[in-house]
Amino acid sequence: MTSGDWRSERAYEHLRDTNWRDYAWEYLRRNEEYQARYADPEFRARLDAGVDGPERCWGLRFRG
Repeated sequence: MTSGDWRSERAYEHLRDTNWRDYAWEYLRRNEEYQARYADPEFRARLDAGVDGPERCWGLRFRG
């Protein structure tokens, strides 16, 4: 992230072209609890398979 005064609009110019999906993913991937859960192969397998549970916990949606 760009360093600078957090009160300055210029410090956040790089976010102007960010869509909500990118912003949500950036927030989620930095979440320590999510990182710990994602390190579990069973959790990842359930996510990849679209099994109900993990995606509800994190508010994730997958196109079917």
